[in-house]
This record gives sequence, C-alpha cells and structure tokens, in this order.
Amino acid sequence: MRKILLATAATTCLTLTACNPGGGGSGNKPSASQPAGGQPSTATPAATPASTPGDGSATPGSDPGAGQAALALGVPSRTVGTKLVGILEITPTTVVYTKEGDGTTSRFGTFAVITTKDASLTANAADEEPASANGTKGGWRWIAANGQSVAEGNGTAYKVLVTGYSGVGKIEPGTYQMRSEVFDLTPEQAKGGGTLVYTDATKSENRWTIPPVDSGPQVADVKKRLAS
Repeated sequence: MRKILLATAATTCLTLTACNPGGGGSGNKPSASQPAGGQPSTATPAATPASTPGDGSATPGSDPGAGQAALALGVPSRTVGTKLVGILEITPTTVVYTKEGDGTTSRFGTFAVITTKDASLTANAADEEPASANGTKGGWRWIAANGQSVAEGNGTAYKVLVTGYSGVGKIEPGTYQMRSEVFDLTPEQAKGGGTLVYTDATKSENRWTIPPVDSGPQVADVKKRLAS
C-alpha cells in the first residue's frame, strides 16, 4: 500500500510540473515566439520601398534572398545552363557607373554596367537562362542596399551595348564569352553599391557584392567603349 501511495504522488507531481509553464527545466525563459513579459512585440515593420519610376520593371519590397552569402566581384561561381544543359562558370569582372553610355542617357540617373566572363565547363554547349520580366525566374537583377530589386535592361538600359562585352548564344565547350549587364538606377538604388543576382534554370541564385565605385580590371576599357 505504501508503494502504491508513493507512486501515485510521484505521478501527480510530474503531471503538475509538465502543466506548469515554467516546468520542464525551462528556467522560466520566454519562448522565441513570445517576448518577455507576454507583451505583444512593438517592433515596427520595415517600410516598403517605392517602385522605380517610369516603367515598373523594379520589384518593390525586401529581397527574399537577403540572408544568402554573396561572393566578391571577380570571384567565379558555377551554375547550370539553360534547359539544364551544361555547366557555366560566371565571373563578374568589372563595374562602371555612368549617367550616359553608348549614346543613351539614363532615365533614372545612373547606369550600373557590369561585365562578366562566362565559360562553358562541360562537353555540352551552355548558355545563360533567358531573362524574365523581373529577374526572379531567370536572368539578372540588381538588389539595392534598401532591398529593392531591379531587372536587367530596365529604363533605358536595354539601349546600351558595350562593344566587346556583348556575347550571346550558346558557349561552346572549353570556350568563354565576355558579356555585360546594364541596370538603370535611381540615386537611392545606386548609393552604396548593391548585390548582383543571377537566377539559373533550377531557380537557384548566384550572388555577388558590387562595390559602390568603378572597380575591376576592365574599367578603362569599358568607359572607352561606352563613350564611343
């Protein structure tokens, strides 16, 4: 009888402990989803940036991949080719900021011109994923410091051709092409540099941090070609 009573008491104690919010060895710490003291969070949601004026090609709002690590300018990244054929190694090499280029004036204030070296690494010819309307389903986009996303060729950027950096089409095995991506940015979007994002055929992203000033080994060459 004594053993039965002791067992019953122990069971009751365990039940009460489990029901107690401070039980289970939690030390009465607040949960991750509830601030201390049980009060609602007073954090102010981040403001949503305004869309780019003019053509609506920029996507307002926070960058969904902001937590992903970005490579430095000049560091290569391997990615699958369009239609899942071949492997590309993409290396952003140079960035140039200019108000005018190839006889075209920026609609929003600044062109960010970025050159890349695309190399085919497998036995199959490979190509970049075609650009989508906002760059999130394929192709290139610029993520500003405020999180706003701008697709390649927006504004008047599509009119800018950088001779010598205009490779297109499939890249044959063991060869490479020099290409360029041009973005038409507002002063706010260009301020502080940005993040260059390429989305491949699997919807995976490759990211690079782009400096806020002209950088890279082809700066002088790109400026010369843009002025001609």
